[in-house]
Amino acid sequence: MIDSATTPGRSDRMAATALRLTAVSRRLTAERGLNGFTIEELCAEVGISRRTFFNYFPSKDEAVIGMDETDEARRLAEHFTARGSRGWPAVLDDLVEFAIEQMALTGLGVAEHTDFFAAIEREPRLLSRVIGLGREREQVLALLVANREGVDDDDPRARAAVAIFSTLFRTAVERILRPGATEEFGAALHISLVAVREVAATSNLRKDRP
Repeated sequence: MIDSATTPGRSDRMAATALRLTAVSRRLTAERGLNGFTIEELCAEVGISRRTFFNYFPSKDEAVIGMDETDEARRLAEHFTARGSRGWPAVLDDLVEFAIEQMALTGLGVAEHTDFFAAIEREPRLLSRVIGLGREREQVLALLVANREGVDDDDPRARAAVAIFSTLFRTAVERILRPGATEEFGAALHISLVAVREVAATSNLRKDRP
């Protein structure tokens, strides 16, 4: 999945606080579960008041997820509109580039992402929420891709591009979270992209054989 704890327009201090809330809430949830700590405990570790917490997130659940779906959708739309159609092969390149930019914006490292997966494994309701967000994001992506490429909303190429991208993203995350892994997310994502294109090229070669 793509985190977006940092929102454009916030001051650097506010962005850093949002990031800290997400990082600490992920660690505490991974260690104790959502019911194992209070918002007051979370705020005390971050150094803010309970009242201030709600300026950032409506609940502990949302702090762990650390997402602003509206802002992410806006940035996605801007990213695709600004580039314009460059043909279907470029769609995956643009999705990959956006994912790398988003990951950099979060400011979260491998430890925080490890805590995130440990947290959602421990809390089924978080997993359900994340799955739902993933489906919503794929629908938004497919519509953006279709609109940019000038095809119908249900064009199978748009949906295929998003499905492939989602697999690439998941594979890249798995690579960077492996014990002893040293790759950065961007490099891991590009490795996955190259692998998919090599497989597709091999398939095309076999198809062209008499």
